[in-house]
This record gives sequence, C-alpha cells and structure tokens, in this order.
Amino acid sequence: MSAGPSRDKIKIGVRVQIVQKQDQRSGNLTEGTVKRILTSSNSHPHGIKVELDSGKIGRVKNII
Repeated sequence: MSAGPSRDKIKIGVRVQIVQKQDQRSGNLTEGTVKRILTSSNSHPHGIKVELDSGKIGRVKNII
C-alpha cells in the first residue's frame, strides 16, 4: 500500500479519495470532502487519516 499525499497538501474542505479500514485488502476507494484531519504528523507510511463530511474515516490516497 503506497503512501498518499503529505498532511500539508490536505486541507479541510478538499475532495479526496480514501481507503477505509475494511477496504484495505481490496483497495476500494471512497470519495468525499475532508471534515477533520486525524493524523498529526506530516506524513504516514499508509497515508494521512481523515474524517469525511459523511463521517467515514480512512487514509487519503488521492486529492481530487
């Protein structure tokens, strides 16, 4: 699993694609708008963890 964008590129209100915990094996991506950034460090080997407006939580793979 590749790391996504660094934390400084992810802003609240930006559209992103995340992979949720249950989708890590399949690599299924969920699209949404960032509500909160949950990872405090600037980078993470599996991607920055965020919460979307929908309430879903996952690691950012792409910024749209």
